[in-house]
Amino acid sequence: MTNIREIAKRAGVSVTTVSRVLNEHPYVASDKRERVEAVIREMDYTPNRSATNLARGKTNTIGVILPYNDHPWFAKLVSGILEEAFHKRYSVTLLPTNYDPVMEKKHLMRLKTKQVDGIIVTSRANKLKDIEEFTEFGRIVVCEETNLTAFSSAYIDRFHAYQDGFRLLLQKGYKNIAFTTGRSEVISPSTRNKIRAFEETFGRKADNTNLLRDCASVADGMKAAKYFFGGDRPRPDAIYATDDETAAGIIKYAKENGIRIPEDLAILGQENLPIGQVLDIATLDLHIEKLGKTAFTLFDNPDIQKKQIQHEIIERKTL
Repeated sequence: MTNIREIAKRAGVSVTTVSRVLNEHPYVASDKRERVEAVIREMDYTPNRSATNLARGKTNTIGVILPYNDHPWFAKLVSGILEEAFHKRYSVTLLPTNYDPVMEKKHLMRLKTKQVDGIIVTSRANKLKDIEEFTEFGRIVVCEETNLTAFSSAYIDRFHAYQDGFRLLLQKGYKNIAFTTGRSEVISPSTRNKIRAFEETFGRKADNTNLLRDCASVADGMKAAKYFFGGDRPRPDAIYATDDETAAGIIKYAKENGIRIPEDLAILGQENLPIGQVLDIATLDLHIEKLGKTAFTLFDNPDIQKKQIQHEIIERKTL
C-alpha cells in the first residue's frame, strides 16, 4: 500500500513536505507542491483521513444536536448552519435525539472521542449544567439564552417575542385569546416563556380553557381547534399557534366546520414557514435561519459570546 514515504521518495522531497501538501499547508514552494501532487495522482493515493485528523487534532466536522431532522423549524435552523459551514469548508453531522437525554449524552461523547470539533445544541433534553461538563473536550454552542460562561449562545428573546405576539392580538381588539405550545413547560424553556408572556400580558392564568400543549404539526393544529371549539368552554376569537404548521391545521379545521377566518377566528402563527407563506398566515418570524448562521459563526470564533437574534411580526390575512 502506498504511503507518504514512497511519495516523498518519488517526488524528491521530505516526508514533512508531503504531509504539508496533504494538509493544504500554505507554506510549500509551488514547484514542490506540483511534484507531490503529480506523484499522488500517478500513484492514485488516498490519504487516511481518520489518521490525518488524529494527528492534526482537528476533523473539520461539527455535530448538530437536534430532536428531529424532519421538522420545518429545525430544517431552517440547520440550513443556516450548513450555509456557514460550507463557506468555512466544514462538514456537518446531524445528531437527532428525539429528546432522549441518554442519546443526547452519547452524541456529546463525540467531542471526547474527537469525532467532531464542536457541537451546536439546537434544543436539548438534558440540563445545561449536565451538558457543561462536556465543554472540556470541545466547543459547544447552544441556541438559547444562558449566563453560563462555558457556552457561546445564539438566542432569541422568546419571552418578549411571544409578548409582542399577544400584544398585537390585544391591540387588534381580540379578547378571548387561546394559544398552543410545544412540549410541557417542565422541560421546555420556550413553553415556559410563552405561558409567562400570556399571563403577564392578560393578567390571568393560562389554564385548560385557553391553553393546549404538545402541538407542533398540522394534525396537532386540527386537534387544538377541535379542543377549543368542540367543548362547552368559551370559544376563542383568536389563537396564537405554536408555529405555522399548527396554524395550518387550525385553518383546515375551521374551513371544514364553517368558521370564518379572520371574521370568526384570527390566527397568529410562528416561524414564517413555507406553509404559512402559501396560506397567508400572519406569523412571528424568529429568523431561525439567521439563528443557525450565527450559531456556526460563534463556534468558529475562539471567544465565548452571546448573540441575540431579533424577531419580527409579519401581518397577513389571518388577522
